[in-house]
Amino acid sequence: MQRDYYEVLSVAKDAGPDEIKKAYRKLAMKYHPDKNPGDKGAEESFKEVAEAYDVLHDQQKRQRYDRFGHQGVKGGSDGFSGFGVDLGDALRTFMSEGFGDLFGAGRGARGSRVRRGKDLQVRLRLTLEDVAAGVEKKIKLKKAVVCDSCDGSGGASGDARMTCLQCHGAGEVRQVSQSLFGQFVNIATCPRCHGDGQILKEPCKKCGGDGRTRGESVVAVDIPAGVTSGNYITVRGEGDVGPNGGPSGDVIILIEELEHESFERHGDDVLYSLPLSFAQVSLGAEVEVPTLGGRVKLQVPAGTQANKILRMKHKGIPHLSDSGRGDQLVRVVVWTPTRLDAREKKLLNELAQSENFKPPSDGKGFLGRFKDAIM
Repeated sequence: MQRDYYEVLSVAKDAGPDEIKKAYRKLAMKYHPDKNPGDKGAEESFKEVAEAYDVLHDQQKRQRYDRFGHQGVKGGSDGFSGFGVDLGDALRTFMSEGFGDLFGAGRGARGSRVRRGKDLQVRLRLTLEDVAAGVEKKIKLKKAVVCDSCDGSGGASGDARMTCLQCHGAGEVRQVSQSLFGQFVNIATCPRCHGDGQILKEPCKKCGGDGRTRGESVVAVDIPAGVTSGNYITVRGEGDVGPNGGPSGDVIILIEELEHESFERHGDDVLYSLPLSFAQVSLGAEVEVPTLGGRVKLQVPAGTQANKILRMKHKGIPHLSDSGRGDQLVRVVVWTPTRLDAREKKLLNELAQSENFKPPSDGKGFLGRFKDAIM
């Protein structure tokens, strides 16, 4: 059974962002693979800690986790599976928090020739109609692509390499300095071979030995119904190609919801202001109301007060992490005519004398009716 994420990080459920980050840093340092070589138990703990932090430091994920538990972040639209984090993802989480320099600029392993490409971030603007229905979007990306001259190897003629002359194949360089406390040794990734331990004999003229050039691609992504501003979707392997044939990074699509001219969004409910005449709210009426799925008939009861909220069930936004959808709330706005002819004025003056057309004189009674109208 999977452990509670708060238990994993040893923090309370009301812990703030700084407390969560501090707890994560402490545990990640404790279980980091470089400090525990060959220890499978420490590796699993490191992945578990990274998984818990990935959820709890993100406000959107944390809210879903607090409400639905592990199922709330399993297979979510933001691209996080919530289960089975591999060591590479765990290490990337660790490195993204700025801790890489504590372990010799990250995992600059001796002889490692594989470097991952950069992740790309894209802002995707969606209309409320897109959000309500779900939509497929095609996004054009400018990114690093495989060099077509050397097929990504970086070499002018195949992949001919030689031992790096600066680090002599170690992939790292050491600098020794003296201090009051004795010798201090700083280990860093070799700046010439970038940790590979080898360099190209003759770099490709087109890409300069990097194995990549600038190019474009189009990625299609399915946007699930119910997303909102602040959500993100991760498309694996569509980012920059890694240097010298390394794996590609990801594309992180940040959702930005556009303001609608007619509807206001409140969670998964939408609010629409409906203008009605005095006669319609007094006598009752059947009217057509626009919704995100088309126009729908709505029955307005006789005697409806201004600002009364009428509810149209299941006409709102689909729930992202659950079945069903929100409602459409219709706020009644009583429209007052600005021009009246002599006959209309006479009729209104006659009506004004009727007791039924006078507001209650009891202030408390009127306040109660007003509260009923807006509830």
